[in-house]
Amino acid sequence: MRLFSNLFDDQLKRYFYKSPSSFTKYSPREILSYGLGGTLYMPATKKNINEDILTKKHVGLTSLVICLEDAIGDNEVEKAEQMLLHELSQLYEGIERGYIDIEELPLIFIRIRDRQQLKRIVKLLGTRREVLTGIVIPKFRQENGESILNEIAHLHSKSSPMYAMPILETKEIIYKETRGQELLAIKSLLDQYKDIILNVRIGATDFSGLFGIRRNSDTTVYDIAVIRDCIADIINMFVRLDSPYVVSGPVWEYFSSPERVLKPQIRETPFLEKYGKEGLKLRQEIIGSHIDGFIREILMDIANGIVGKTIIHPTHIQAVQALNAVSYEEYTDAALILAEGNGEIGVLKSSFANKMNELKPHLYWAQKIMLKSETYGVLQNEYTYVDLLKQDNYV
Repeated sequence: MRLFSNLFDDQLKRYFYKSPSSFTKYSPREILSYGLGGTLYMPATKKNINEDILTKKHVGLTSLVICLEDAIGDNEVEKAEQMLLHELSQLYEGIERGYIDIEELPLIFIRIRDRQQLKRIVKLLGTRREVLTGIVIPKFRQENGESILNEIAHLHSKSSPMYAMPILETKEIIYKETRGQELLAIKSLLDQYKDIILNVRIGATDFSGLFGIRRNSDTTVYDIAVIRDCIADIINMFVRLDSPYVVSGPVWEYFSSPERVLKPQIRETPFLEKYGKEGLKLRQEIIGSHIDGFIREILMDIANGIVGKTIIHPTHIQAVQALNAVSYEEYTDAALILAEGNGEIGVLKSSFANKMNELKPHLYWAQKIMLKSETYGVLQNEYTYVDLLKQDNYV
């Protein structure tokens, strides 16, 4: 399994200086943390999940979450659990019959409601839980999270990994007067279980709901002041150098084309310079499908140190992957910083002669770029995310 599976081998060679590497659920945690890409959420009541996976219906999909929490009604829990067990059993049977190799599976997670549900599902699955990569823990707090993390830790082993992805989305985190104490408590807890924490996720929809706010398709999450401030504090707590985690971007809710309120948010220049009129046509298609706001939000995610994103529609996969691909300039700067970090010099000019690279301050950034380049690859200097967005998908 790898990112950009919508591209043929000759396209990979054309567009990438360093091709994205393949990975499986058995790969090192640091690689998997960066390889989630666009994590597709779907309700456990959705039919034929196993068929979608076995037939690789969603091109480029590397991670998905089957939700037993907010995506289903409170009166559907028993039905949802039964459907989940059925779909995962069918998937496991497909592996046994050789329809797909377990190492070809996307990273599959279950979003649970509580510890008791986790124990029940794991017991009923038995050996079939091998199709899972981990558990998503919604509304994560220290008081409800420790027992669940302890349960997951007992399930986890090198030969049978089981990771946790906590979602930060409670009022104690978004409310200013309790945020600092709550984030410190959660950080302290996660540090005790760091080997099984794959990702820290942000629940911006739940945060917004506490204030009766819902952004439209022209507005990014960073335009909502109260959410932006909270995300800044989450990044401050969990991305810092001394004990970092990979933090993923919040969900983008839109996939249709309502009437536009604001003018388009992506510049003409990258499209026009590369493809002329054809590029402008592609830009117009993106604007018409309201993906431009999504693209702007991903760019803001990346600028703030966030990697990957929660998505609710497969059409979002390609954009998340394309914009997270490492540029040749970023890669060469990172490689230069790492190569020269022997204490002989403190600063040097970028190989592109357009910026200063300070070896100590930029070291952590360079290390992150190298990790990201393993799964997202490195683009050739003459190509950008526009070229990747332009490519058609194939099944």
